[in-house]
Amino acid sequence: MRVPLIAEPAPAVPPLPDRAPVTTLAAVHTALPPHRYPQDRLTEPIGDLCLAPGADRAVFRRLHASAGVRTRHLALPIERYAALRDFRESNEAWLTAGLDLAERALTTALAQAGLAPADVDLLVCASITGVAAPSLDARLAGRVGLRPDVKRLPVFGLGCVAGAAGIARVHDYLRGHPGGTAVLLTVELCSLTLQKGDDSRANLVAGALFGDGAAALVARAGVTGTGAGAEPAAGPSVVATRSHLHPGTEHLLGWDVGAGGFRVVIDPAVPVLVRRELGAQVRGFLAEHGLDTGDIGAWVCHPGGPKVLDAVTDALALPDDALTPSRRSLAAVGNLSSASVLHILQGFTEAHRPEPGTWGLVLAMGPGFCTELVLLRW
Repeated sequence: MRVPLIAEPAPAVPPLPDRAPVTTLAAVHTALPPHRYPQDRLTEPIGDLCLAPGADRAVFRRLHASAGVRTRHLALPIERYAALRDFRESNEAWLTAGLDLAERALTTALAQAGLAPADVDLLVCASITGVAAPSLDARLAGRVGLRPDVKRLPVFGLGCVAGAAGIARVHDYLRGHPGGTAVLLTVELCSLTLQKGDDSRANLVAGALFGDGAAALVARAGVTGTGAGAEPAAGPSVVATRSHLHPGTEHLLGWDVGAGGFRVVIDPAVPVLVRRELGAQVRGFLAEHGLDTGDIGAWVCHPGGPKVLDAVTDALALPDDALTPSRRSLAAVGNLSSASVLHILQGFTEAHRPEPGTWGLVLAMGPGFCTELVLLRW
């Protein structure tokens, strides 16, 4: 008689959690260089750098006056830029000033979150205005006391979109690491990429719009802080993210890299693309979560410039004041590339804190041409 085999009992399978760990943005801080200038104080010195002697400056001056910028911070005193001889000297200035700003941004944000550097599990460091190996994050680790086993991810090439994309990628990491702490650090010294003797429209627009700064954002996965100091204040949670590449648009934005370093590419067609593509993209993303643009109470939109902000407003049919935080940031510090959305987000975590339950959307665009969306809720 054949005795049936008795199967071994299956090992107990732990139940799946009701939901993935919640990514909370515990703190964000922007560090700006000490060299602060009114826009009209920069117009003539930048003209001296970019324009030929005796060139008509009427259009150039109107460009500076209409850029939506009142003040900017520069990595160096304005009079020192003429003495930078080549890309090597500009990049060395980026490394020296960038490390100092990065340290200030990172340590202040961690302190605000009630954490110590040793609590950081992942550091994502984005910059498109300089290059170094070892990277900024590696050089920073010993200065601030990060753990030797900290995970590091230096990012180059995302440009202005890196602030929003960085939040999204930090969220991706924390979904798989409950109790973890991740930091997004952005360091952008745009003034050091200005090309001397280049009177191209793109270079002149960059010289009118961009400022310098660094910003750090601390994100936690579903638990309160364990470091010394106060518990972190409740910040917004990341609900969902979306990345989008627009095919055939690689030529619209980025760098033309040559012997002189990073020569900016800004195509006038960028606002046209935003008006044509952004509305359906954002509305489709929000609809997946039962929302539309009228449900968003906090717009954290990268301030690419007045024309881009106008295009976003038109594409999404927003009220005139919806992007006031972005215009306010542009006026106060200029376009900080990847650090800009963090500078704007800092305003929402401090002076202009939304009511609990408010929906927010982080929106940025960059080389690719690409868009990144991050849905938040306070």
